[in-house]
Amino acid sequence: MTRPSKSRQIKLGAFLPGGGQHIAAWRHPDAPADGATNFEFHRQLALTAERGLFDAYFLADNLTVGLGAREGGNAKIAGFEPVTLFAALAPLTTHLGFIATASTTYEEPYTLARKFASLDLLSNGRAGWNVVTSAGDETARNFNRETQPAHAERYARAHEHVETVKALWDSWEDDAFIRDKKSGRFYDKDKLHDIDHKGPHFSVKGPLNVPRPVQGHPVVVQAGQSEDGRKLAAQSAEVIFTAHQNLASAQDFYRDIKARVAAVGRDPRQVLIMPGVAPFVGRTEEEARAKYRQLNDLILPEDGVALLNGLAGQTLDIRGYPLDGPLPPSKETEGMKSRQALIRQIADEHNFTIRQLYQWVATARGHYTVIGSAVQVADQLEEWFGNEAADGFNILPPWLPGALDDFVDLVIPELQRRGLFRTAYEGRTLRENLGLRRPENPWTAARSKVLAAE
Repeated sequence: MTRPSKSRQIKLGAFLPGGGQHIAAWRHPDAPADGATNFEFHRQLALTAERGLFDAYFLADNLTVGLGAREGGNAKIAGFEPVTLFAALAPLTTHLGFIATASTTYEEPYTLARKFASLDLLSNGRAGWNVVTSAGDETARNFNRETQPAHAERYARAHEHVETVKALWDSWEDDAFIRDKKSGRFYDKDKLHDIDHKGPHFSVKGPLNVPRPVQGHPVVVQAGQSEDGRKLAAQSAEVIFTAHQNLASAQDFYRDIKARVAAVGRDPRQVLIMPGVAPFVGRTEEEARAKYRQLNDLILPEDGVALLNGLAGQTLDIRGYPLDGPLPPSKETEGMKSRQALIRQIADEHNFTIRQLYQWVATARGHYTVIGSAVQVADQLEEWFGNEAADGFNILPPWLPGALDDFVDLVIPELQRRGLFRTAYEGRTLRENLGLRRPENPWTAARSKVLAAE
């Protein structure tokens, strides 16, 4: 194993849907059955993540009742809107970042820019935006459409959306607000700017009616793995969440993204790649495997079948197929193309039956599942981190709160012992803790150049 430089440390996100990550997590005897909508429970999770020195609390989001949840009735059927939840949690924490998912397909740049700028101000610089394009015809039907836009169209809109949002965040310069009661000058009019954006998808005059965020821009996060997704990530993202089943695949993705980032003139060190990892941790390997078996034994077959159908874009109707038989063929859809391919890859590589497949993906939807002692889990993370596969990890505890507690109490100390993880937060903002630069306001930069030329 290649030992990483001691000056480089692992970054960690905590993926903490209150109902749990595993589709049967809410049935675990130690999990609250109402965890998805229990605010006190989310508060406890946030405080535990901060005790573990995680960089951020991350939440995905759906604009429907949830992927495969309607058929199976698991806890992902309903929950909090992430920005609203994080606005409530921010004052109860001091260092933990909050990365919320929001859609470029079904939200307008102006309203999205407002709410993330507001979250950044409320949290004193701890907000992040997970950019998604929202797949699925079921989602489209909640937003005046019968079918989802084509994959390429969604990503073309996303490129323009992200750049428009960034322009809105920059429409106020950092020192625009004077607030001088004596003179009556509330702001400097020369430091407020229309953006006058006109493009194929959006026409936005601006400026934003929220001050520039504390971080300049909330951290921009993205998770697409298709060709279009990789292009968007290389041009716009600062943190990339990704799903891989083995070191070689993760390395290929890591090297490809870093090369694309450099090709568009960005600093690859300022783009962090964080694969998802679902850890079952025990004081021994057998204890960890017992936890894995316990959770999988709680899966209702209809939940497992619904999950596979959802991951296949609602095209894999396997009702009536024998659960202990092979996965039948499915057609590619316009949504979640990379995840559809990954599910098929897992089935083929392991020669899984339908039952074995849904048990395997029930925890992490195609992300890497690690089962073992704290030392064994740390070994896996260190191997990926030290061999051009990851700058950090998005940790997906299979059930809550137990699996989060296990990681914080067992794995974090082992990573710290190896010098791979912080023993205290480096800063107060999410950018500072992730080691990401604060974006310079382009209007301020232009003015500085003019003054320097004079």
